[in-house]
Amino acid sequence: MTVEFISLINVWESSEVNPKLRGAPDADYIRKYARYLEDGGFDYTLVAYGSAGYDPFTVSAIIGANTDRIKPIIALRPNTMHPLVAAQSLATLDQLTKGRAVVHIISGGSDAEQARQGDYIGKDARYARSEEFVRLMRRAWTETSPWSHDGQFYKFDDFVAGFAPVNGTIPVSIGGSSSEAYRVGGALGDIFGLWGEPLKDTQDQMDRVAEQARLAGRTDVPRTWVTFRPIVAATDELAWEKAHKTMGIVGQTYKAGGASPIGQRRGGGPQNVGSQRLLEIAERGDVHDRALWTVPAQITGAAGASTALVGSYETVAAAILDYVDLGADLISIRGYDNLNDAIDYGRYVMPLVRQELAHRESTGERGAVVKQPPLA
Repeated sequence: MTVEFISLINVWESSEVNPKLRGAPDADYIRKYARYLEDGGFDYTLVAYGSAGYDPFTVSAIIGANTDRIKPIIALRPNTMHPLVAAQSLATLDQLTKGRAVVHIISGGSDAEQARQGDYIGKDARYARSEEFVRLMRRAWTETSPWSHDGQFYKFDDFVAGFAPVNGTIPVSIGGSSSEAYRVGGALGDIFGLWGEPLKDTQDQMDRVAEQARLAGRTDVPRTWVTFRPIVAATDELAWEKAHKTMGIVGQTYKAGGASPIGQRRGGGPQNVGSQRLLEIAERGDVHDRALWTVPAQITGAAGASTALVGSYETVAAAILDYVDLGADLISIRGYDNLNDAIDYGRYVMPLVRQELAHRESTGERGAVVKQPPLA
């Protein structure tokens, strides 16, 4: 079994523990950040998107031009781009990066955030739109003669692309925690993205996605991507000390209005099911399984991926392996001191995970590289 690691690119020098005034994207900083990620052994970096944010295609082009191996994952909301334009833009990036483009479809979990860009389609309809969007993108990459379409959300005549992606297609990731997310992602996703939940809850979600893949007639299932916000140090004690200090800073930032969760309803909690799930899990307890800490979700209102793995390098590596053993083969890890944390993960955590998996592969034995601390 193998595992691939995902990070998140920052486009200027700021972090949740050292926030700075919002600025313009900094090409030099993006280059430096991307090179650190590649040198540290990350396989992918997510290029995020928000209504007031940067253009992920432009940022991904800078990443691709300044690295040799790491794959940019473009976060793409269907309301922002026609699927045929998206297909050509992604194929262009894929050609220029020699086959490294990946796309993550965000259907949209907040009516308020969607409305900021003039999108007033309801949540269930947004998943139906994503389904049509993905099908059209994929067809645009493979059709060699002009074709037309008249669907629920899109209509066009006599389109034909001038070129295809390097490998004929581009991996499509779909995420979410609602029944519609499972349905669309199970049917169409090459990858299905989940936020970090306890092992049993994660297994339940993977089973639901697999069932939807079966109902769609697939003989395979999407690869599973799970996201965490690890807080690590040389010992468990130091890691927990760091974790409480980090959340003290992050909590003050949220109280001061320095962070604006885009998934929150006015005067209420989050609208999207994934955030609701994280908050419900947090109510069950602060720590789950080996090292999953839910307090960050409580502090931030679970506005995004917001559960941490806390512990020594060995403890967090063992916790990641627990999810790999469930079948998650894409692990996203990003910290609160973004670049410095990514460097630490590359030096101290990811090598332990990979060495343990290599040892298992060669000997069939577990725990020789990463000693397995007991589950909580």
